[in-house]
Amino acid sequence: MTWVVDTCVVLDVLEDDPEFGRASAGLLQRLLRQGLAVSPVTMVELSAAFGGDLLEQKRFLDQAGIGYGEGWTAADTEGAHSAWNSYVRSKRAGNAPKRPIADILIGAFAASRQGLVTRNAADFRRLFPKLTLRQP
Repeated sequence: MTWVVDTCVVLDVLEDDPEFGRASAGLLQRLLRQGLAVSPVTMVELSAAFGGDLLEQKRFLDQAGIGYGEGWTAADTEGAHSAWNSYVRSKRAGNAPKRPIADILIGAFAASRQGLVTRNAADFRRLFPKLTLRQP
């Protein structure tokens, strides 16, 4: 089953981030045999890093062995629906930091797959407690 790669980890590798680039690339290399993919949300978030050049973005992901064609499912929608409701309830009670909807969608996508490769595990753990997380 496929590991979902969070946007920040892809950017670490793309930009050869001095702090996280090597660790992120190493973890992706170790997980490559199990399958790597980005969510449709990450595909959108990466647009600016490639200057809007979708072909160049796909070329990079192909070279890195990261798939980008895995479709959004009804289970993904249901997971995001539940997580968003939990987040809003916690936020209204003053118990949750601000999180973008993108993280909810990426987490839900990863929840119906092997898990998520991210540097922001704590952000996802709160909303997806059963989600398997790997950090570089």
